[in-house]
Amino acid sequence: MASVFMKIFNLICMMLLIGHWSGCLQFLVPMLQGFPPNSWVAINELETKYWFEQYSWALFKAMSHMLCIGYGRFPPQSLTDMWLTLLSMISGATCYALFLGHTTNLIQSLDSSRRQYREKLKQVEEYMAYRKLPRDLRQGITDYFEHRYQGKFFDEEAILGELSERLREDVINYNCRSLVASVPFFANADPNFVNDVVTKLKYEVFQPGDIIIKEGTLGTKMYFIQEGIVDIVMSNGEVATSLSDGSYFGEICLLTNARRVASVRAETYCNLFSLSVEHFNAVLDVYPVMRRTMESIAAERLNKIGKNPDIVCQREDLRVDLSTVTALLRSAQAAHNDDEEEDEDADGDNGDAKGGGRAQGGNRRKYSHLLGVHRSGGGTTIPRPKSESCFHRMFDLASGAAAQTALPRSGTFYESLTGMGSQSNLQED
Repeated sequence: MASVFMKIFNLICMMLLIGHWSGCLQFLVPMLQGFPPNSWVAINELETKYWFEQYSWALFKAMSHMLCIGYGRFPPQSLTDMWLTLLSMISGATCYALFLGHTTNLIQSLDSSRRQYREKLKQVEEYMAYRKLPRDLRQGITDYFEHRYQGKFFDEEAILGELSERLREDVINYNCRSLVASVPFFANADPNFVNDVVTKLKYEVFQPGDIIIKEGTLGTKMYFIQEGIVDIVMSNGEVATSLSDGSYFGEICLLTNARRVASVRAETYCNLFSLSVEHFNAVLDVYPVMRRTMESIAAERLNKIGKNPDIVCQREDLRVDLSTVTALLRSAQAAHNDDEEEDEDADGDNGDAKGGGRAQGGNRRKYSHLLGVHRSGGGTTIPRPKSESCFHRMFDLASGAAAQTALPRSGTFYESLTGMGSQSNLQED
């Protein structure tokens, strides 16, 4: 912004400098001729005036010519004066045109992205009119552009494509920092893995009611939710669960090479990042521990909606991983329910509730990251146990398996994983 105003200031100074030179020339020629009676200096009786008054009239005469608004106080009376006036008018008109052109371009460049957005929106409106799209569809397209670009349009792919690989990765990592911070998928992952994933993500926006994934179709990408709420819808129209900020979905069919097992519908405006199946497989081939962790989470999700979890893969220990995820979620939900009951009891008995509230509050703090509680815009609390919230613990399990010949399957493993006691206690929860 400051550089633009500086350029405009420089143009004004250049215009005044040329006017100064022209004014000096207007006075110099008559002075060299001895101020003849028909010269503009003699006509204005400026021969004996103070120098500042002489300069002021000369500058006024030159600027009048340059701005094409007149000849000054008197028109030229001699041939010499006429040629000087003509030279001043030509140079002034040229400078004036250049000044207006540069100033206009600089002012337009003050908000280039907003101007490009208006031009893009105008093209979209003309296209919709040409195709005679219905009014509701036009409104949906307009709303999409307003939410997607927020009044500013950038060709981000072209901008990033011109950067070096290092700078491009730095920009993408910075743009995805909120996503990485909110997605448990990335919490304890290898930084190189996170970098490989985020550099391949594509930003997408969906409106309320949009079908992001349709059941029965071939899967070509998975999604990470940066902002918004989506519903997992079964074939009978029932909403199996809802996912919000930090969740991911669509990975099951990428792991199984099968068709989509459920539909996903946007409940609110959703800002998502998608990962194509080609990039998905390429990354997981390099990081097998992450593949195993994702397979465990995917198996739990399939089991939750009544599907066979074995379609994810044929690993012998998949069922063990599935039991671990289920136990973690069951324990987290139990702690959450106990906390709610304790809050209700506290209304009737404040004295007894203080000690128990502290104990149950500790459980809630301990397992709140597994519950995926989301507050909607209206203030409604939507508790949603999210399987991917166990991701970092399942990642620890998979990492241990990679370093050992056999996985620990005793109660000691569950105790270390959950911190809640023995395996039998977890199963009771």
